[in-house]
Amino acid sequence: MWDAMKIKENTGIELTESLAMSPASSVSGLYFANKHAHYFGCGEICKDQVHDYAKRKQADKKDVEKWLAPILSYEA
Repeated sequence: MWDAMKIKENTGIELTESLAMSPASSVSGLYFANKHAHYFGCGEICKDQVHDYAKRKQADKKDVEKWLAPILSYEA
């Protein structure tokens, strides 16, 4: 799909080896409209949520705080 739409040539956006888009501010998605759809934003994440997520992912809490820094409700 990426090649068929000539994304790199048309936009300058590239995919990394792990399929992340570069530059990092690039956004893409499939969007489906429905008159009954309700959209919502996610609020900030508290320490207990970070702890639970790190435990479930078997990841270091400091790493998780780094990944989620923009949406933390506290200073990590």
